[in-house]
Amino acid sequence: QVQLVESGGGLVQPGGSLRLSCTVSGFTSDHYAIGWFRQAPGKEREGVSCISFGDGRTWYADSVKGRLTISRDNAKNTVYLQMNSLEPGDTAVYYCGIDPNWSAITIMAMCPMEWRYDYWGQGTQVTVSA
Repeated sequence: QVQLVESGGGLVQPGGSLRLSCTVSGFTSDHYAIGWFRQAPGKEREGVSCISFGDGRTWYADSVKGRLTISRDNAKNTVYLQMNSLEPGDTAVYYCGIDPNWSAITIMAMCPMEWRYDYWGQGTQVTVSA
């Protein structure tokens, strides 16, 4: 079955850095996207960043542009989220998900639409606190 495993979360001070990983197994496709979402206590799940595995196109939420960088290793079926200059507002459980219907012509504005994602990982906790 399809499985996504997130790792790399932890406790960091404001201004610190973390690198999250999302490794996918049991899923093969030439065209799909992986999105990072986060959910803080009392808040809705929010799209953070997405990447197309086929062509490497990316999308970022305005709140994280310039601080977070998404990348992928196709050979390892792994997506990374490098998080720098972390702020307390970044505290959340971070989830990765698969949009299996992504294609080469899908526009990046579709990435944060949660209804597109069929598979989710268990999440990894990121806490930014002094």
